[in-house]
Amino acid sequence: MSGPDRFCDRLSRPRRIRRGATLTLVFASVLATGAATGSWSEEAGGGRKSPAPSTRSVVASGDTADEAADAAAEAMADGKSGKKAAEEAVSRSGDRWGSVYSPGEYQEFEQALDGAYTGVGLWARRAADGRIEVSRVQRDGPAEQAGIREGDRLRSIDGKRVAGRPVTEVVSLLRGARAGTPVELGLERGTRAWSETLRRARLSTDSVTVTQLAGGAVMIKVESFTKGAGERVRSAVRDAPKGVGILLDLRGNSGGLVSEAVTAASGLVDGGLVATYDVRGRQKALHAERGGDTTRPVVALVDGGTMSAAELLTGALQDRGRAVVVGSRTFGKGSVQMPSRLPDGSVAELTVGHYRTPSGRAVDGRGITPDLEAEDSAETRAETVLTGLGPPS
Repeated sequence: MSGPDRFCDRLSRPRRIRRGATLTLVFASVLATGAATGSWSEEAGGGRKSPAPSTRSVVASGDTADEAADAAAEAMADGKSGKKAAEEAVSRSGDRWGSVYSPGEYQEFEQALDGAYTGVGLWARRAADGRIEVSRVQRDGPAEQAGIREGDRLRSIDGKRVAGRPVTEVVSLLRGARAGTPVELGLERGTRAWSETLRRARLSTDSVTVTQLAGGAVMIKVESFTKGAGERVRSAVRDAPKGVGILLDLRGNSGGLVSEAVTAASGLVDGGLVATYDVRGRQKALHAERGGDTTRPVVALVDGGTMSAAELLTGALQDRGRAVVVGSRTFGKGSVQMPSRLPDGSVAELTVGHYRTPSGRAVDGRGITPDLEAEDSAETRAETVLTGLGPPS
């Protein structure tokens, strides 16, 4: 991608809000890694994830950004917290994906998208009842070593109850500046309640893993679209043995950087449209680079934790007939956020539009329906489908 409409490959340079300003565009999906994703993925598989958003969900306008900035400036003039005032303004806007980060929280967010963080190695989401639950546990991280599992509910962090808190705040509590610092988690599993003290560690998010399956196919598992993930997918496709099929596993992928999802698509299609999106009513488009492999059979494996940028990639491959999609309906987060710097250095991330698949399907609040629905033994079903596919004609 090139030109002024290119998506930034990281959320690192939010612009200072001023009236009429053009803001850097991103698809927000928060990476929870001790931390969060997908909308601060100490929510739904990695992000501010509650139940699928309504198709009538509010789209924040530039006025909301101005309101947040003005509220922050007024609060600072009165000696109060600008961040808190901005949070109240965003809350009043009705933007369910809107968030306000302190400078430190935003720095942590950027580090997670860069693939490294200090935390306990878990992703979390907000359930429909407002409780926080674990959506994924990083292999060999402190949380896994302590026996914490996906689906466990997080009641408290260092004695502070987390139900109802913004996921960004939950993530901030989980993370720390230094490895080795302790953090006490209050947890629930079914009727069992217990506490666990973990020690934070410096962890890397190995977001792409490549495995040769027994039947010869290559499985590319993408945990999230952190920086460099798209190129690793493209390289894995390029390096796979000739004639071998690709199983692209996007289960539990809560999104990340949209530019990385487009790069991943570029490994499987020969240019062309990946998605369209609107920003305050103006239609724009994302295109893949030319030169991708169009000869291998591809199956994309998805579930309810497949979100945001991962849904964008799934929809593109499905609409263009490039992959058979197997699994269960995806989460349904198809909104576009812009990060903007507030007067006190905080960052407000506000919804400004929604994206659609190449055929014009809306994703937000709907998700993507697989070509073959399978929940139990979905991976086995996907391998069977892949075996039966021949090269595209």
